[in-house]
Amino acid sequence: MKEMSMFFQRIEHMGWYPVFLREMLLFRRKLLKLGYLFSAMVVPIIYLIAFGFGLGKSVQLKGVGYLSFLIPGLVAMSSMNNSYTWVSSALNLNRLYFKTFQVLVQSPIPAFSIMIGEVMAGMVKGLFASSLIILVGFAVSPDFTIHPLFLSALLLNCFMFASLGVITGMLTKSHEDTATYSNFFIMPMAFFSGTFFPVDRTPPLIKAIIFMMPLTHTNILIRKLSLDHQALISLGMMTAYAVLFFIYGLRLIRKYNE
Repeated sequence: MKEMSMFFQRIEHMGWYPVFLREMLLFRRKLLKLGYLFSAMVVPIIYLIAFGFGLGKSVQLKGVGYLSFLIPGLVAMSSMNNSYTWVSSALNLNRLYFKTFQVLVQSPIPAFSIMIGEVMAGMVKGLFASSLIILVGFAVSPDFTIHPLFLSALLLNCFMFASLGVITGMLTKSHEDTATYSNFFIMPMAFFSGTFFPVDRTPPLIKAIIFMMPLTHTNILIRKLSLDHQALISLGMMTAYAVLFFIYGLRLIRKYNE
């Protein structure tokens, strides 16, 4: 018991932990509201009903039913939306309206710890929303399974888009700007990155653009059962994007001077 108490004391003295804990306490308050649970599930469930149940019995993709193909894509999309949106919106509001981010920056917490705390909080929110879709997937599709590459892709995807959320939250000049960034980057990725259909069926020029999108490689990796050549490329691309987003977000926090 003494060793465990010392362990938690060390965690509390880590710079990132207060940042992470604050976001989790706010998140817990939202979890007590049924509206949040429904809002986290409503869009993926609509897609699942409209596409999965409508086409699931009549369409085969890559040797599996369309429903089994769709669910991993919805998990990737949900983790992207929630990891990104919660971080970008919260950071934007804290920076421009509540002015709590200024207090955080002026405290003796390194920029790296602030970045880690924000990203980890975004990952938790993305994983929570994804777990709801996973539970629905187990209920509606007997062929749906979780494997190590699935979990690796999910965790890396949450980290990647939480880091991107920090970038958006630091760059935007108003809360309305976050919606603009989402419309130009997040929404196109949700529809054209292999969530609803295989990207290899698109025209070559469009395919080249699609393969530059981070979510495309998440959708490829999350459906792989083994680490083949294509999976290695997607894993490398996701890792590169995650590192790039994290470093740039960290740079923005370090240079923040509002």
